[in-house]
Amino acid sequence: MNGVRAVPERRYVARSADGARTVVVSLPVPGADPGRWAAEAQWAGRLAQPGFWPVAQVGGTAAFPWHASPYRPVLPLPSALAAHGGPLPEEAVRALGAALAEALASAHVLGVVHGGIAPASVLLTAYGPLLGCFGAARAAAPDGTPRAGLPGLDAACLAPEQAGGGPVGPAGDVHALGAVLAYAATGHTVPEREEIPATLRSLIASCLSREAAARPEPARVLAELAPGAAWGAQAAGTEPVSLPGRVVAALSEQAAGALAMELPAEVR
Repeated sequence: MNGVRAVPERRYVARSADGARTVVVSLPVPGADPGRWAAEAQWAGRLAQPGFWPVAQVGGTAAFPWHASPYRPVLPLPSALAAHGGPLPEEAVRALGAALAEALASAHVLGVVHGGIAPASVLLTAYGPLLGCFGAARAAAPDGTPRAGLPGLDAACLAPEQAGGGPVGPAGDVHALGAVLAYAATGHTVPEREEIPATLRSLIASCLSREAAARPEPARVLAELAPGAAWGAQAAGTEPVSLPGRVVAALSEQAAGALAMELPAEVR
């Protein structure tokens, strides 16, 4: 599998001083523009999109912004592949992709473009995947400024038009979704064609088309990954989803570790 991937933000598990709340705190990566990152965090805090990682609180200073979300056991996709010991089974890739495609379809209808999809921004929970790192491409640089090579951005997930400084639009989300599907299925965002399961090759190739107009709509991606699925049945909900056993074990181990996390002596 690929080595350490570009991560659009740093994440920490934290607990309130009285021990009553456990949260995930996110910070921009070194070298990122803190003001643009904070602006995207503010937008994320106002969204209630199904399938998006919730932002409950935004704080800090202009030079050191942060946002926080209620803690839940969660594995970024690269960590899930590491726990599994390699690429995910095709059934799991299809379920993952269908959930993400449904989330994007719902968002795009409302004019919301995620603009930050990458393996590190796909967060697996026991109830399905959630999309974090909202607006990472917009946070990295304004339209008109090339984004290739900027801190926190996964080059393979940037659509060509976005890498060159073009607008962050819905077609860019689809390109990034294709790279995520390729990664989940092979361990690489730019795999050889033969590495991709035969039944997924055509779909992933269409998502990764260099021409934005040639990429499929998220609803079509959903239909190809989960034929006949009822709308609204893919997004993370209240019922556990089927995940590989080692991924479930890693989520359980993380949850146990968070519960056992000791507080500093002065606040115990």
